[in-house]
Amino acid sequence: MSLEKLEQGLPAGTLRIEHEEDMRVLAVRLTALVKTGDVITLQGTLGAGKTAFARAFINALSPAPEEVPSPTFTLVQVYDQARPEIWHFDLYRLEEERDILELGWDEARRGAVSLVEWPERLGTLLPKDRLEISIAFVPDSDNAREVTFTPHGKWQFRQNDA
Repeated sequence: MSLEKLEQGLPAGTLRIEHEEDMRVLAVRLTALVKTGDVITLQGTLGAGKTAFARAFINALSPAPEEVPSPTFTLVQVYDQARPEIWHFDLYRLEEERDILELGWDEARRGAVSLVEWPERLGTLLPKDRLEISIAFVPDSDNAREVTFTPHGKWQFRQNDA
């Protein structure tokens, strides 16, 4: 599947990304489909490109370039100048799923787009309406990644809304 498919709506399936610039283009194109209240989960091993994707996504929706560090230690970073507002969660260090409630999870779900790295840590709080993006290294390649989109709930119909 090619990046051009995003112009036709949400792709379902797997894209091969050869360079970080391709990841940026993918993230930028996806911003055209998001709405306030959306949850996008980012899965992959350490170094796969989750934060690179988030950085490009956030900057595409921000009026000025943002420094987008990984929120590994803060657990959440809010980008309130972005439109729509974005809450970037990195749950790698989350100890219990209910701890996310103290980070403003409900507020983010109501009034922002939530990007969630390490979403499996949400357990039963993982929303049924979400776009799951899995990023995996391609064996025998230094740079390539496979990016798989799995829409859940209302995201299954999003391409019809675009």
